[in-house]
Amino acid sequence: MCAPVKLVKSKQRVADHGEVFTPPWLVAAMLDLVKGETERIDARFLEPACGSGNFLVEVLRRKLAAVELKYGRSDFERRHYALFALMCVYGIELLADNIAECRANLLEIFADYLNLDASDDLYRAASHVLAQNLVHGDALKMQTHEGAAITFAEWGYLGRGKYQRRDFHLDTLTMSSTFSAEGSLFASLGKHEIFKPTKSYPPMTIKELGEMGREGA
Repeated sequence: MCAPVKLVKSKQRVADHGEVFTPPWLVAAMLDLVKGETERIDARFLEPACGSGNFLVEVLRRKLAAVELKYGRSDFERRHYALFALMCVYGIELLADNIAECRANLLEIFADYLNLDASDDLYRAASHVLAQNLVHGDALKMQTHEGAAITFAEWGYLGRGKYQRRDFHLDTLTMSSTFSAEGSLFASLGKHEIFKPTKSYPPMTIKELGEMGREGA
């Protein structure tokens, strides 16, 4: 018999932060409402109160299943598209222990899927990506726990083992739909005229991303 899922860490945390975890059956049912998107490798998901990763864990599992179905016969493509799937998962969490647990949970699923150990460049690359994509901060204030503006990396897979990264402030990204809405003062402008990245990086390989992960360790 499976142990019951613990939905509350402590009553004090519920009182202080309204922290209650979503049970797995409800997570699956909610994600099934957008099933096609959860099974798309390049679909981006942001959980603004990600906790220890209940939703993001299930999203990543579905994305990796899609990778296996499409690229399972090629180890090169399987590894690179698995990392790209991870790159498309984002989260923000107010509590430090939760965000650390969330990063560890996603990294474990990724590493188990590809049978990686901590010395592998791909493992270190994944760890670096999760450090950028899972932010310790306040989604309502759009600030990190240190008070800086939350910035997310937009990752793209260019093919042939190369990834592109561009950084954007979260408040800029959330304004995107407003600017493009019909009748908006800025509707006639192209998004490239308004939404410029705060920083762009040259194309990077897994090894180069792994080195960035090593430097950040």
